[in-house]
Amino acid sequence: MNWRFPAMAVLLLAMLGVAGCSSDEEEIVYEERPVESIYNKALDYLEDGEYRRAAQEFDEVERQHPYSAWAKRAMLMSAYANYKINEYDTAILSAQRFLSLYPGSEDAAYAQYLIALSYYERISDVRRDQKITELAHNSLLEILRRYPESKYARDAQLKLELTIDHLAGKEMEIGRYYLNQQNYLAAINRFRTVIEQYQTTTHTPEALHRLTEAYLSLGIAPEAQTSAAILGYNFPGSRWYQDSYTLLADKGLEPKENEDSWISQAWGSVF
Repeated sequence: MNWRFPAMAVLLLAMLGVAGCSSDEEEIVYEERPVESIYNKALDYLEDGEYRRAAQEFDEVERQHPYSAWAKRAMLMSAYANYKINEYDTAILSAQRFLSLYPGSEDAAYAQYLIALSYYERISDVRRDQKITELAHNSLLEILRRYPESKYARDAQLKLELTIDHLAGKEMEIGRYYLNQQNYLAAINRFRTVIEQYQTTTHTPEALHRLTEAYLSLGIAPEAQTSAAILGYNFPGSRWYQDSYTLLADKGLEPKENEDSWISQAWGSVF
């Protein structure tokens, strides 16, 4: 059987950032053809950057020859072609179907990677709903969990860190809103999520400062002092620590850790 390309050669085009697509959405008229003819036609379109036509031809392989070895590869190639034209939901469905039918395939890691990319590239500003970010996060985690030795694991790890920072940013945005509305308990819950779930992100220093601010507003000095103490120990040069220190000093207080505080227990004792 002649595939014309090494098994993963075309798939690796995704990693090389092949650009371009056609706006031609002409439907394929059903015409019974040999499977090799359809598949190779799809590859020709793929090489020419006509991804929509390529996706249609790969789908045609499945339609006319659903139980062939060609259909297995065409399913994944269709997912890739749809990904290239930003038809992300269609790409995800094809990749998920590939994984459900061929979970042990050598190309399974790539199928999962396509799913993750199809979510990741739609991550929106933190002011908007972050459901897509959560889906991207979970899909990237799945690569690291199931395919830690694959060539996609390193990129998945880098992208995962961005999704985590993004999710933390959303919590911070909501927390600041509640703080401005003087809904201090609701604000604290959001900043707490950052400390407990997203502690390694860039938002942590501000979250600790906002906890100091919120707890002082509620008159809960020990918690305010604890968050400031941990902030000062871990981020001594941060402007957030300077702001927290000033807030405490205005109340005649200073940073001091209470080891029974949830903040200390989430962080680990700083002393």
